[in-house]
Amino acid sequence: MKGWTVAGRRNDGVLAIWAEAQRQQQRREEARWRAEAAQQRRLEREQRDEQRATARNEREAQRAYQQSREAEAARLTAELEARVEELRGLLAAGLAAPAFGPQALLAPRPVPPFDPGPLGRPVELPDQGGPKYHVPPPDQVQARNPGVRRQYEQYLAQARARFEQDWYAAQAQEADRQRRLAAYHQEYLAWAAQCRRQDEDRAARTEELLRRLRAGEPEAVQEYFTAGLYASAAWPEGFPHRLVAAWEASTRQLVVNWELPGPDVVPAAGRVRYVKTDDREAEVARPATERKALYREVLAQSALRLAAELFRADRDGMLDSVVLNGFVLGIDPATGREAERFLATLTASRAEFAGLALDRVAPVDCFQGLGGKLSARPERLDEVRPDRLPETVGGSLAGHGGDDDPDLFEMDPIEFEELIAELFRLRGFRVMTTARSGDVGVDVVAEDLDPVTGGKIVIQAKRYRKTVSPTAVRDLESTVRHHGANKGILVTTAGFGRGSYSYIEGKPLTLVSGPELVELLAEQGLRGRLGGGSAEQEKPAPAAAPTDRHSSLTVSWQSRTAGGDAVELDVTAFLCAAGRVLSDEHFVFFNNPQDPDGAVRLHPTHSVPGEPARAVRLTLDLERLAATVDEVVVAVSTEEEEPRALPLGYVHGVALAATYGPGAAGPAEWAAGTGGVPDSAMLMGSFQRAGGGWQFSPSGRSVTNGLLGLAGAFGVAVE
Repeated sequence: MKGWTVAGRRNDGVLAIWAEAQRQQQRREEARWRAEAAQQRRLEREQRDEQRATARNEREAQRAYQQSREAEAARLTAELEARVEELRGLLAAGLAAPAFGPQALLAPRPVPPFDPGPLGRPVELPDQGGPKYHVPPPDQVQARNPGVRRQYEQYLAQARARFEQDWYAAQAQEADRQRRLAAYHQEYLAWAAQCRRQDEDRAARTEELLRRLRAGEPEAVQEYFTAGLYASAAWPEGFPHRLVAAWEASTRQLVVNWELPGPDVVPAAGRVRYVKTDDREAEVARPATERKALYREVLAQSALRLAAELFRADRDGMLDSVVLNGFVLGIDPATGREAERFLATLTASRAEFAGLALDRVAPVDCFQGLGGKLSARPERLDEVRPDRLPETVGGSLAGHGGDDDPDLFEMDPIEFEELIAELFRLRGFRVMTTARSGDVGVDVVAEDLDPVTGGKIVIQAKRYRKTVSPTAVRDLESTVRHHGANKGILVTTAGFGRGSYSYIEGKPLTLVSGPELVELLAEQGLRGRLGGGSAEQEKPAPAAAPTDRHSSLTVSWQSRTAGGDAVELDVTAFLCAAGRVLSDEHFVFFNNPQDPDGAVRLHPTHSVPGEPARAVRLTLDLERLAATVDEVVVAVSTEEEEPRALPLGYVHGVALAATYGPGAAGPAEWAAGTGGVPDSAMLMGSFQRAGGGWQFSPSGRSVTNGLLGLAGAFGVAVE
């Protein structure tokens, strides 16, 4: 039925059309609502999928992170296990390593072939046909235009000019490269020739040593075996190499004291595990019984390995037996001081050792089966009594830094700098000394030729007896910057304070103390010692008694304490002309105790008998002073400590007592007031020329900045 009826009548007109339109509109709205609802459901579904994927990725990332931390813990555990295996294989590694002997001593050091580095690459010459100089020609239509043709020819001329300019510049660079390459090659040839000469000299000395060895000279036997043991490189990292040896010709027995590693050579941790809850690595302690057992095994293996090396190296049958005493440095409970603590001792004959299969023995059982004595509690440094000590053997001792080596304290300054230069030259650096060139602040310039890590290194050498002041360490950093160097090294025959080591942390600076220097020299086959021993290193030069023509000044003081330590004074003298020191050598202080003419001498600090005081004496032979000297200034300063030198207020009773030789006069006594003085230096007075003689006048004027301030005031070039 078409249309619809109202009151019984059909209606196919406007109302029907309107109703149909309404239905169509309703359908469209319903479709839109359904589409929007479907879109919303799709977005919600995608969001849920994305959240699930994110959560899954986060779980995977967390799992990957935890796996990486677990892998790092496993790597650290593997390192611990490798270290333990290295310790357990100590004897086996020694048996596998070649024994030292005449061939090793005579073998020349390999000289690396010439490596020009960047200088070996020729300068690339420009290519005239390259894109930089190419000018595209115009097409045939444009080429008929005179203006276009002239412009093209102008471009061609400019390209040729650029090429010629670049070509001549490259030729100049290549010529400069070849010149520098030739100079570098000549330096290499000179260095290689020097290495050959050193090898020839070493070979000659070694041949002489072997001749004396075969002749049975005790010193030669000691030197041969000591040098061989000291140079052995197959020991694990961190094992010390210090030893002393003595050989007895009548019994053909070698007695050796050998330093062993301490108990901390055994890792305290057994493994490392990752704790997820705290996101950290935790060390699991190695059982104490295992550490003790392993350390005793290390001690036994070390002794057996040493004996094996000695007998294997004895090609001429000089040894019938060896005595090995292994010690570590530790605190002696009886004195509270560091001392050698003997933890193992073994006496073994050649015949006994020849019957051992060392590759299959249990080290502790073998050691004790040979009659060796091993500390029952080595982790506590409980000692054993050595079978025999080197000092009980007749003849001289051989060891690191023997008495026949040159005394670094007494060495000529230029010779000392040359020795330092030779040390770094043997360590593979290209070296130049500045002792004669006057390069301020630098004694040796070294260059590391490594193309990646290399660079310029400035080295200062200070032949001191007292601790190097922190000021010198700070000045080293300035010197490194001034010279544009990569690194600075301060080498001394003395030592450094705690403040100096704290200062260099994180800086390109290295400090080498006297004992470390002696070790480095020995590693390269160079000789040197610090006085006659540890006691002599701290012992000042003996004071010369004044003669009748000498004048003498004695500065004495009493010390208030700073943190429980007595405060010391340094006494200095400046030999001046017109208020300026003649030269740095005319600055007399603890590291330069007399001037070049020996006219002014500084004698060591000593106690005043019967009094809680300290004193320093200065003797002056005024007749020997250079004619240009018109004044000798005497001053005192407190010793430098970090963070600064202490003020003079920490000392009291500062007094001066004088005796005068011919032509000199002045007060016999004088007291200086230091109470409340904030400065760390003071002028005590000065000798001044007066007519034909000298007059001493006290001063008492304080000076800021301690010894450094005094030196600067009188024109000393402070490094």
